[in-house]
Amino acid sequence: MINIAKPLIGKEEQDAILEVINSGMMVQGARVREFESRFAQMCGAEHAIATSSGTTALHIALLAHEIGTGDEVITSPFSFIASANCALYVGARPIFADIEPDYFTIDPIQIRKRITPRTKAILPVHLYGQACDMDAILEIAHEHKLAIIEDACQAHGATYKGRPVGSFGTACYSLYATKNITTIEGGMIVTNDAQVAERARLLRNHGSPRTYEHVSLGYNMRTTDLAAAIGLVQLEKLRQWNDIRRENAAYLSEHLAKIPGVVVPKVREGCEHIFHQYTIRIPDRDASAQKLRDGGVGVGIHYPTPIHQQPLYKGLGYHDSLPIAETASREVLSLPVHPSLTKDDLDCIIETVAKVLNYETILDRPML
Repeated sequence: MINIAKPLIGKEEQDAILEVINSGMMVQGARVREFESRFAQMCGAEHAIATSSGTTALHIALLAHEIGTGDEVITSPFSFIASANCALYVGARPIFADIEPDYFTIDPIQIRKRITPRTKAILPVHLYGQACDMDAILEIAHEHKLAIIEDACQAHGATYKGRPVGSFGTACYSLYATKNITTIEGGMIVTNDAQVAERARLLRNHGSPRTYEHVSLGYNMRTTDLAAAIGLVQLEKLRQWNDIRRENAAYLSEHLAKIPGVVVPKVREGCEHIFHQYTIRIPDRDASAQKLRDGGVGVGIHYPTPIHQQPLYKGLGYHDSLPIAETASREVLSLPVHPSLTKDDLDCIIETVAKVLNYETILDRPML
């Protein structure tokens, strides 16, 4: 089976973990501070605050921007549910704007239509490693004096017109095991706003600026030096791994685009897509997905149900009609693109997709 994802943890990460264990300093120590500094540099940001997960990063970011009861946060319906749930956590209401059909990211035209006097922030999701249309989103945010909180949980190292994703507002990253880099579990907030950074640091650590002094209500959402040690090693490898992902994606697209019915992913002009997921549109998606699995190709569906149609949100009274997101949820299929794939793996993926769709071989070799 060719796995849809493969976390890469090697001897360097293992050695880094042992070094932390032997040091005796395992939580909120020097490794965490160094990891934060290096991560902020990658994003072109002044501050980085490490957290226990991407979800807690989003939660803290909204609280740090003082978003709460009665406020509205405009976000995408086509994402992992945490993108919207973070608004519910703070008592705000997520408002869904439909997505762009070519890029699966939130449509700025639809954002404009959903702004009300209660709107406090825009939370764009850089889905699959593809940057949102940040020029248009920045214009809207400036015009209406709205905060931007980027969900960059799938976009480590992505760029928009030469500028790192994560540098346009406050941004949140996931460091879960399947992401382009991992600390096994963890998250990161980056921002250029010193006040937001200060509030975030307090919120993740029981509202405590110093040991046993608590100046505000906070949470235990810290990370560990063990996680940070892994992250520091992984950061060194990120550029190379992202380059391999792009090469793999280009090879897949070159061949899969020849198969009738397959729509390969588009890359926004001037942007650097880091292909956390390589996601195509495919006919009869669910049946095709099972045939691919049966043929030895691991696949994923990101995401089979838009957030506004989840039982939780239906129970909260959401009845939005968001046709582009709803259509995407019936058609998208993610194929393996991770750096561990070999040329034979890529050819096998291409040939298996062709076989599933009853198409002749498109490679210069016999069909498997």
